[in-house]
Amino acid sequence: MRIAIDVMGGDNAPDAILDGSIDALAQLSPDDRLVLIGDEAVIRDVMHERGVSNDPRIEVEATTQVIAMDDPPVTAIRNKPDSSIVRMAQLGGSRRQAGNRHCDIIISAGNTGACVAAAQMCMRRLPGVHRPGIAVVMPSFHGPIVLCDVGANPEPKPPHLHQYAIMGSVYARRVVGIENPRVALLSIGSEEAKGNHLVKETAPLLKHDESVNYVGYAEGRDLFDGKADVCICEGFTGNVVLKLAEGLASGLFRTIAKEILDTDPDLASRFEPVVKSIYAKHDYHEYGGAPLLGANGVCIICHGSSIARTISSAVRNAMRYTRLNVNAEIVEALSGMTPVEEGAA
Repeated sequence: MRIAIDVMGGDNAPDAILDGSIDALAQLSPDDRLVLIGDEAVIRDVMHERGVSNDPRIEVEATTQVIAMDDPPVTAIRNKPDSSIVRMAQLGGSRRQAGNRHCDIIISAGNTGACVAAAQMCMRRLPGVHRPGIAVVMPSFHGPIVLCDVGANPEPKPPHLHQYAIMGSVYARRVVGIENPRVALLSIGSEEAKGNHLVKETAPLLKHDESVNYVGYAEGRDLFDGKADVCICEGFTGNVVLKLAEGLASGLFRTIAKEILDTDPDLASRFEPVVKSIYAKHDYHEYGGAPLLGANGVCIICHGSSIARTISSAVRNAMRYTRLNVNAEIVEALSGMTPVEEGAA
């Protein structure tokens, strides 16, 4: 298996990305390859410091440009053809184009819009897919929930959300291990009369699709109350929900820890293992990254604030995603959909 990693993408790049990539070597077999993409001098310096300069499982793909986190995605791809994100996407493209340099997995913590655009341009879409969507696993008090989309498609149409429900269900079943995932549409109320035009026009598509275990609308609070296993929304709202949940979890744990420490230091020392155990279950670094469902390949998009552990986890989870043949099942699940007119896609 060949895994391409954008070394230059992310708030903590390149150091944290390189450290996480090298840590991930422990998960690779002798036949696997890690393709590190970015500034060759920087990459080789870190490889030397970590004592892996001669590891045959590492390949270096030198690039001279970097797409910044605040660069306009499409413009950046056009103006920076030798950037690490573009080269990564090219390696993840078709075997005919990439040849023996083709990579089975691509991973980046860089500019999300640029990653999505480059992946769609180079990797294309799976047969039958209208628009890929980013699916993230969010921990909740009743178990994990898949949220899709969290940033790939901020202005979707009803057929796109319909496909997110199908692809999200496949992901929840194959990767998360939920046998018959319940699917909900994120809205501002549980009543069918509520919601915007997108939600109201998507609901009938899900309601009449027997392949989807549709349970109706979900409000924001329902995400953590066990109402659904898969929640569907457009990318703008999904990204806001994701960041809000991450910030709330982090702030809540810090507040609890401080209050206990201020009240009773001895109690704090006894309670510390419990807090750490709970936090680990709600730590996005453990999930690594989110797959771009619908891309014709395996594209994992990591959080911009990724640390070394995030990247190492992303490699582990991406390899599992690949071995489970999730994309093949997505194609099969979508094959039963009624085609939509080109304007609706």
